[in-house]
Amino acid sequence: MKATKGSAPSNELLIGTRPVIEAIEAGKTIDKVFIQKGLKGEVFKELWELIRAHRITYSSVPAEKLNRITRKNHQGVVAFTSAVVFQNLGEIVTRIYERGETPLVLLLDRITDVRNFGAICRTAECIGVHAVVIPSRGSAPVNYDALKTSAGALHHLAVCREANLKESISFLQQSGLKVFAVSEKAESLVYDTSLHGPIALIMGSEEDGVSPEYLKMCDGAVKLPMYGKIGSLNVSVATGAVLYDIVRQRLNHPQV
Repeated sequence: MKATKGSAPSNELLIGTRPVIEAIEAGKTIDKVFIQKGLKGEVFKELWELIRAHRITYSSVPAEKLNRITRKNHQGVVAFTSAVVFQNLGEIVTRIYERGETPLVLLLDRITDVRNFGAICRTAECIGVHAVVIPSRGSAPVNYDALKTSAGALHHLAVCREANLKESISFLQQSGLKVFAVSEKAESLVYDTSLHGPIALIMGSEEDGVSPEYLKMCDGAVKLPMYGKIGSLNVSVATGAVLYDIVRQRLNHPQV
Protein backbone atom coordinates (compact mmCIF):
# COMPACT_ATOMS: atom_id res chain seq x y z
CA MET A 1 0.00 0.00 0.00
CA LYS A 2 1.52 3.27 -1.08
CA ALA A 3 1.40 6.16 1.32
CA THR A 4 -0.87 8.96 0.18
CA LYS A 5 1.05 11.71 -1.58
CA GLY A 6 1.26 14.84 0.51
CA SER A 7 0.10 13.07 3.70
CA ALA A 8 3.50 13.07 5.38
CA PRO A 9 4.27 16.05 7.59
CA SER A 10 7.66 17.71 7.85
CA ASN A 11 9.85 16.63 10.75
CA GLU A 12 9.53 19.09 13.64
CA LEU A 13 11.33 19.70 16.93
CA LEU A 14 9.03 20.14 19.92
CA ILE A 15 10.51 21.81 23.01
CA GLY A 16 8.95 21.70 26.47
CA THR A 17 6.46 19.50 28.28
CA ARG A 18 3.26 21.33 27.36
CA PRO A 19 4.00 21.60 23.58
CA VAL A 20 4.70 17.86 23.48
CA ILE A 21 1.45 17.10 25.33
CA GLU A 22 -0.50 19.31 22.96
CA ALA A 23 1.10 17.70 19.90
CA ILE A 24 0.19 14.20 21.10
CA GLU A 25 -3.37 15.25 21.91
CA ALA A 26 -3.64 16.88 18.47
CA GLY A 27 -2.82 13.55 16.84
CA LYS A 28 0.65 14.37 15.54
CA THR A 29 2.85 11.36 14.88
CA ILE A 30 5.73 11.47 17.37
CA ASP A 31 8.96 9.78 16.36
CA LYS A 32 10.62 9.92 19.77
CA VAL A 33 10.54 11.78 23.08
CA PHE A 34 13.68 12.56 25.08
CA ILE A 35 13.00 12.98 28.82
CA GLN A 36 15.49 14.28 31.36
CA LYS A 37 16.32 11.69 34.00
CA GLY A 38 14.59 12.26 37.33
CA LEU A 39 11.92 14.55 35.92
CA LYS A 40 8.83 14.81 38.16
CA GLY A 41 5.71 16.93 38.61
CA GLU A 42 2.04 16.94 37.70
CA VAL A 43 2.56 18.15 34.13
CA PHE A 44 5.19 15.48 33.55
CA LYS A 45 2.78 12.88 34.95
CA GLU A 46 0.23 13.98 32.36
CA LEU A 47 2.82 13.62 29.61
CA TRP A 48 3.92 10.22 30.88
CA GLU A 49 0.37 8.90 30.82
CA LEU A 50 0.00 10.02 27.20
CA ILE A 51 3.31 8.41 26.23
CA ARG A 52 2.19 5.11 27.71
CA ALA A 53 -1.32 5.30 26.27
CA HIS A 54 -0.05 6.02 22.74
CA ARG A 55 2.96 3.67 23.05
CA ILE A 56 5.34 6.43 22.02
CA THR A 57 9.06 5.67 21.88
CA TYR A 58 11.03 7.54 24.53
CA SER A 59 14.48 7.71 26.11
CA SER A 60 15.56 8.90 29.55
CA VAL A 61 18.65 11.04 29.02
CA PRO A 62 20.87 13.42 31.00
CA ALA A 63 20.23 17.14 30.75
CA GLU A 64 23.43 17.55 28.71
CA LYS A 65 21.93 15.64 25.79
CA LEU A 66 18.87 17.88 25.76
CA ASN A 67 21.11 20.94 25.92
CA ARG A 68 22.94 19.70 22.83
CA ILE A 69 19.66 19.35 20.96
CA THR A 70 18.43 22.85 21.83
CA ARG A 71 19.55 25.92 23.75
CA LYS A 72 15.98 26.91 24.53
CA ASN A 73 14.24 26.24 27.85
CA HIS A 74 13.25 22.62 27.25
CA GLN A 75 11.94 21.93 30.77
CA GLY A 76 13.43 18.46 30.56
CA VAL A 77 11.44 17.34 27.52
CA VAL A 78 12.26 17.39 23.80
CA ALA A 79 10.46 15.48 21.07
CA PHE A 80 10.62 15.00 17.33
CA THR A 81 7.57 14.51 15.17
CA SER A 82 7.86 11.90 12.47
CA ALA A 83 8.46 12.80 8.83
CA VAL A 84 5.76 10.25 7.87
CA VAL A 85 2.42 9.04 9.12
CA PHE A 86 2.90 5.46 10.30
CA GLN A 87 0.42 2.96 8.92
CA ASN A 88 -1.23 -0.22 10.19
CA LEU A 89 0.36 -3.42 8.90
CA GLY A 90 -2.84 -5.46 9.13
CA GLU A 91 -4.81 -2.94 7.08
CA ILE A 92 -2.08 -2.80 4.46
CA VAL A 93 -1.95 -6.59 4.01
CA THR A 94 -5.73 -6.73 3.68
CA ARG A 95 -5.71 -4.07 0.97
CA ILE A 96 -2.90 -5.81 -0.93
CA TYR A 97 -4.95 -8.99 -1.22
CA GLU A 98 -8.15 -7.07 -2.02
CA ARG A 99 -6.36 -5.52 -5.02
CA GLY A 100 -5.23 -8.95 -6.19
CA GLU A 101 -1.55 -8.12 -5.76
CA THR A 102 1.26 -10.35 -4.49
CA PRO A 103 2.54 -8.98 -1.16
CA LEU A 104 6.13 -7.86 -0.81
CA VAL A 105 6.99 -6.56 2.66
CA LEU A 106 10.38 -5.48 4.03
CA LEU A 107 11.24 -5.76 7.73
CA LEU A 108 14.27 -3.92 9.10
CA ASP A 109 15.87 -5.33 12.24
CA ARG A 110 18.01 -2.73 14.07
CA ILE A 111 18.86 -0.61 11.04
CA THR A 112 19.91 2.46 13.02
CA ASP A 113 21.80 4.56 10.47
CA VAL A 114 19.41 7.13 9.04
CA ARG A 115 21.21 7.27 5.69
CA ASN A 116 21.00 3.50 5.25
CA PHE A 117 17.33 3.61 6.20
CA GLY A 118 16.61 6.36 3.71
CA ALA A 119 18.52 4.60 0.93
CA ILE A 120 16.69 1.33 1.62
CA CYS A 121 13.33 3.09 1.46
CA ARG A 122 14.28 4.74 -1.84
CA THR A 123 15.03 1.36 -3.40
CA ALA A 124 11.97 -0.24 -1.82
CA GLU A 125 9.65 2.40 -3.28
CA CYS A 126 11.20 2.07 -6.74
CA ILE A 127 10.73 -1.70 -6.67
CA GLY A 128 7.15 -1.57 -5.44
CA VAL A 129 7.54 -2.87 -1.89
CA HIS A 130 4.14 -2.57 -0.24
CA ALA A 131 5.39 -1.71 3.25
CA VAL A 132 8.53 -1.25 5.31
CA VAL A 133 8.23 -2.49 8.90
CA ILE A 134 10.49 -1.11 11.62
CA PRO A 135 10.63 -1.71 15.39
CA SER A 136 9.55 1.08 17.72
CA ARG A 137 12.91 0.77 19.49
CA GLY A 138 16.35 0.28 18.00
CA SER A 139 15.56 1.79 14.63
CA ALA A 140 16.75 4.84 12.72
CA PRO A 141 14.68 7.99 13.32
CA VAL A 142 12.15 8.66 10.60
CA ASN A 143 13.12 12.31 10.33
CA TYR A 144 13.94 14.94 7.74
CA ASP A 145 17.37 13.39 7.08
CA ALA A 146 15.72 10.05 6.32
CA LEU A 147 13.21 11.76 4.05
CA LYS A 148 15.99 13.60 2.21
CA THR A 149 18.13 10.46 1.82
CA SER A 150 15.13 8.58 0.49
CA ALA A 151 14.80 11.24 -2.25
CA GLY A 152 11.20 11.74 -1.19
CA ALA A 153 10.32 8.04 -1.35
CA LEU A 154 9.03 8.14 2.23
CA HIS A 155 6.19 10.35 1.01
CA HIS A 156 4.96 7.44 -1.14
CA LEU A 157 5.97 4.35 0.84
CA ALA A 158 3.95 2.83 3.69
CA VAL A 159 6.01 2.63 6.88
CA CYS A 160 4.76 0.57 9.83
CA ARG A 161 6.31 0.98 13.26
CA GLU A 162 5.65 -2.10 15.38
CA ALA A 163 6.31 -2.69 19.07
CA ASN A 164 7.16 -6.36 18.51
CA LEU A 165 8.72 -7.68 15.30
CA LYS A 166 8.13 -11.27 16.42
CA GLU A 167 4.40 -10.62 16.39
CA SER A 168 4.74 -8.95 12.99
CA ILE A 169 6.54 -11.97 11.58
CA SER A 170 3.89 -14.33 12.95
CA PHE A 171 1.10 -12.15 11.57
CA LEU A 172 2.65 -12.07 8.10
CA GLN A 173 3.10 -15.84 8.10
CA GLN A 174 -0.51 -16.33 9.18
CA SER A 175 -1.49 -14.00 6.34
CA GLY A 176 0.11 -16.28 3.76
CA LEU A 177 3.53 -14.66 3.36
CA LYS A 178 6.74 -16.63 3.52
CA VAL A 179 9.33 -14.81 5.62
CA PHE A 180 12.97 -14.97 4.51
CA ALA A 181 15.99 -13.55 6.28
CA VAL A 182 19.05 -12.29 4.44
CA SER A 183 21.98 -13.67 6.41
CA GLU A 184 25.60 -14.57 5.77
CA LYS A 185 24.85 -17.70 7.83
CA ALA A 186 22.40 -18.94 5.21
CA GLU A 187 23.27 -21.99 3.13
CA SER A 188 21.24 -21.02 0.05
CA LEU A 189 22.02 -18.26 -2.41
CA VAL A 190 19.18 -15.88 -3.18
CA TYR A 191 19.47 -16.85 -6.86
CA ASP A 192 18.74 -20.51 -6.03
CA THR A 193 15.72 -19.83 -3.82
CA SER A 194 12.11 -19.41 -4.94
CA LEU A 195 11.00 -15.91 -3.91
CA HIS A 196 8.19 -15.20 -6.37
CA GLY A 197 5.13 -15.68 -4.14
CA PRO A 198 3.92 -13.56 -1.20
CA ILE A 199 7.19 -12.63 0.50
CA ALA A 200 8.42 -10.75 3.56
CA LEU A 201 12.14 -10.07 3.68
CA ILE A 202 14.11 -9.33 6.86
CA MET A 203 17.33 -7.32 6.74
CA GLY A 204 19.48 -7.10 9.86
CA SER A 205 22.07 -4.72 11.23
CA GLU A 206 25.49 -4.53 9.61
CA GLU A 207 27.13 -5.39 12.92
CA ASP A 208 25.12 -8.47 13.94
CA GLY A 209 22.82 -9.38 11.07
CA VAL A 210 19.29 -10.61 11.69
CA SER A 211 18.54 -11.41 15.34
CA PRO A 212 18.74 -15.17 16.13
CA GLU A 213 15.18 -15.18 17.51
CA TYR A 214 13.87 -13.92 14.16
CA LEU A 215 16.05 -16.31 12.17
CA LYS A 216 14.44 -19.24 13.99
CA MET A 217 10.99 -18.03 12.99
CA CYS A 218 11.76 -17.57 9.30
CA ASP A 219 10.63 -19.90 6.53
CA GLY A 220 14.10 -19.70 5.08
CA ALA A 221 17.32 -17.70 4.83
CA VAL A 222 19.27 -16.56 1.79
CA LYS A 223 22.59 -14.89 1.12
CA LEU A 224 24.40 -13.09 -1.66
CA PRO A 225 27.62 -14.57 -3.10
CA MET A 226 30.79 -12.86 -1.89
CA TYR A 227 34.03 -13.19 -3.86
CA GLY A 228 36.11 -10.28 -2.60
CA LYS A 229 38.30 -9.88 0.47
CA ILE A 230 35.72 -7.79 2.33
CA GLY A 231 33.16 -10.09 3.91
CA SER A 232 30.04 -7.94 3.84
CA LEU A 233 28.06 -5.37 1.88
CA ASN A 234 26.51 -2.13 3.02
CA VAL A 235 23.01 -3.09 4.18
CA SER A 236 21.26 -0.76 1.73
CA VAL A 237 23.25 -2.24 -1.17
CA ALA A 238 22.49 -5.80 -0.03
CA THR A 239 18.80 -4.95 0.32
CA GLY A 240 18.67 -3.60 -3.21
CA ALA A 241 20.44 -6.65 -4.65
CA VAL A 242 18.03 -9.10 -3.01
CA LEU A 243 14.91 -7.07 -3.79
CA TYR A 244 15.83 -6.82 -7.44
CA ASP A 245 16.29 -10.58 -7.65
CA ILE A 246 12.76 -10.94 -6.26
CA VAL A 247 11.62 -8.64 -9.08
CA ARG A 248 13.54 -10.77 -11.60
CA GLN A 249 11.90 -13.93 -10.32
CA ARG A 250 8.44 -12.39 -10.47
CA LEU A 251 8.99 -11.21 -14.03
CA ASN A 252 10.08 -14.72 -15.04
CA HIS A 253 7.18 -16.36 -13.20
CA PRO A 254 4.31 -13.84 -13.36
CA GLN A 255 1.60 -16.41 -12.63
CA VAL A 256 3.29 -18.11 -9.67
